[in-house]
Amino acid sequence: MTDTVTLDSGLQKSIIGAVNANMEKQIAFTQELVRFPSVRGREKSAQDFLYQQMADRGLSMDRWALEISDIESHPGFSPVSVDYNNAINVVGTHRPEKEQGRSLILNGHIDVVPVGPLDMWASPPFEPGIEGDWLYGRGAGDMKAGVAANIFALDALRNLGYQPASTVHLQSVTEEECTGNGALSALARGYHADAAIIPEPMNNALVRTNVGVIWFRVHVKGRPVHVAAASSGANAIDAAMYLITTLKEFEAQRNSRKTDYPHFVDLQKPINVNVGKIEGGDWASTVPAWCSFDVRTALYPGEDAHDGAREIEDFIRKASGNHPFLSNNPPEVEFNGFMAEGYELQDGTQAELMLREAHKSVFQNDLNAVTSLAYLDGRVFVLYDDIPCLVYGPMAENIHGFDERVSITSVEKVTATIALYIAMWCGLEKI
Repeated sequence: MTDTVTLDSGLQKSIIGAVNANMEKQIAFTQELVRFPSVRGREKSAQDFLYQQMADRGLSMDRWALEISDIESHPGFSPVSVDYNNAINVVGTHRPEKEQGRSLILNGHIDVVPVGPLDMWASPPFEPGIEGDWLYGRGAGDMKAGVAANIFALDALRNLGYQPASTVHLQSVTEEECTGNGALSALARGYHADAAIIPEPMNNALVRTNVGVIWFRVHVKGRPVHVAAASSGANAIDAAMYLITTLKEFEAQRNSRKTDYPHFVDLQKPINVNVGKIEGGDWASTVPAWCSFDVRTALYPGEDAHDGAREIEDFIRKASGNHPFLSNNPPEVEFNGFMAEGYELQDGTQAELMLREAHKSVFQNDLNAVTSLAYLDGRVFVLYDDIPCLVYGPMAENIHGFDERVSITSVEKVTATIALYIAMWCGLEKI
């Protein structure tokens, strides 16, 4: 592997100009991606589209459905009970005429979160519109604009008559919003590189450190009776609400440890315990026999996910012991979804220094490094492939909320930064 090329100012300007010249096509491409309602279990049509788009660009293509048996013994695996038949990963690989530079993975996820009540959106979530500098739609920011940026960064180089002088794997993965098993599956399939970029919506910043995430479900059983004799029964929903209230104590305990983690100490509440879903009961006139609720919590980098799970179980058991019914009828805690550890990106790597240089050339300011409290697939590369993963992407708002949107100007600059980075990291060869 040789050193990467040094980009003179003329070539830098040409690459930035090539990105700018193609922005209308890139935004139209992003809108097309947003039109696919690629929530969990419905990602296949979007992946089929991306497969064809990459194939049309001459990449060597691979696509597969995730297989639990391939990853369930891996320390980064998150437990699932859903059918993975339609959980499709797509990878397009560029190989140079002569391998000279450093290899690179350009990663993004195609899955999006549910939209919630449609009447609370200003416009339909899968009918992407543009207003001023903003492109609207579910997944526009998180992270279909980033997926498009990866593709169009390579397009910009190609339009100038260049291609990377090293192997580049262009990945579109599933399951980022719920397990991280999609990126893990790509790793298990043998996709490796010297560095990775994931253009998640990070407001033009680089992620220095990232929390881990655990999902769990609590199942509470009650004693059903007719409501006329409610006092003789046990209300599972009431018992669940008691546990939900006690989880605020768990949250406070977890946040009190932030002083042990330098990147988190100045954050008001780095650990959020969120009850995201609840269901229970069968009949308004019957004391409910069951209630289940789903919870998401976080881990500090360096904490073992399975230790975190045991801590959750211990807390629920102790809280139940203080309840008159639950003390003799303990709830069940089920782990289904994220069992993912956090990570810290090593400071000062060559990969980061090149990104800083590329960013400054485009934005005309220094690159900020931030702490992310959301799950990121960067942990797969940092923890399990021991390579720098640069999670760096555009400005977006209302992620996971109503009227999600991404800044077009920011997308343009981030795409240009990625294009410059590819040229510096991978080197260039004439087509």
